[in-house]
Amino acid sequence: MFDAATKAYADADINPREDVDGFVSAAEDLNTGTSIFDEYTPDQLGAVLKPLLTISGDGIHALATAYMQIQTGALDVVVVEAHSKASEILDPVKIMNFASDPMLNRLPNVHPYHIAGLEMNRFLHETGLTQETCSQVVVQNRRNALANPNAAFGAQLTVKDVSESQPLFAPLKTLDCSNTCDGAVVLVLATKEKAKKLDSKPIWLDGIAWYNETPSLETRNWERAVYAELAAKRAYKMARVKSPRKDIDLFEVDDTFSYKELQHLRALDVDEPRELKRSIQDGDFDVDGELPVNASGGSLGVGNSLECSGLEHVYEVVQQLRGEAGKLQAKDVESAVAQSWRGLPTTSGAVAVLRAE
Repeated sequence: MFDAATKAYADADINPREDVDGFVSAAEDLNTGTSIFDEYTPDQLGAVLKPLLTISGDGIHALATAYMQIQTGALDVVVVEAHSKASEILDPVKIMNFASDPMLNRLPNVHPYHIAGLEMNRFLHETGLTQETCSQVVVQNRRNALANPNAAFGAQLTVKDVSESQPLFAPLKTLDCSNTCDGAVVLVLATKEKAKKLDSKPIWLDGIAWYNETPSLETRNWERAVYAELAAKRAYKMARVKSPRKDIDLFEVDDTFSYKELQHLRALDVDEPRELKRSIQDGDFDVDGELPVNASGGSLGVGNSLECSGLEHVYEVVQQLRGEAGKLQAKDVESAVAQSWRGLPTTSGAVAVLRAE
């Protein structure tokens, strides 16, 4: 967190003690193993004796909170932080199960990934997509990650490697799942006037929204990511995006599981299922394709940084919009979308639309 903050402040050429009006941190105590974790963040961020708000949510939720604080007119510069200390969680299965409804859904001694297996099965059945298409998502994202210096799980895989990996909860396989990692992202958000003074390459937040759908397994939609659909609809309206496929140049979306990337792209109105299959097969979503998706490698390639994943997607989008993504750089990226999901067992997610000047 300290390293990320130091780099962010150097990039924005600010002193946190003098130039920052407030701080927002995304932290879920269950994922940090410490109650009231925000007591640990001021020192690392340079936020001692400064307003610091911690939200129990994803990194894009924190970004939205900072945006709303600036919109009040009370603050001009707000720092947003999200992190993962997944390596310190002794039993992540119990943590995920603890988030499930204790009366109806918290099955004793059953891994919560069974929820993902059920949803994947329903999604493929209803859309006509196949396990092979999901395997192609894994192959693409793990390959992209090889060129990402921040990625922990880059690899050259084949569709056969993925399809023949160890079964978990049918049709979910081991390689369909992202692996957790540690990390932190710090962003500096400012008013338009301040941003132009602080940075020669400011990136503009055009639209942002989040949505929390039903947490109940009995009442949720098992085919569609309704939370992503509703959040995207609001964010697109705010950013005046009429046709995502035409108006957006790059997408960084949640791919905690391989099928989730497809489900989220559908929710973001990128393609319908039949077109999704064709776009992946034709390489449209590759880094050098017509519409790059998860050029960074996504969570499958970079690693699943829990509540930090959404802000990591935003970071990757900012790098692309600035033309600073190195070997991962896509061509002519002027507008991009970052999307997040809080993971099992939630139906909670957020969408941010960003653009270059």
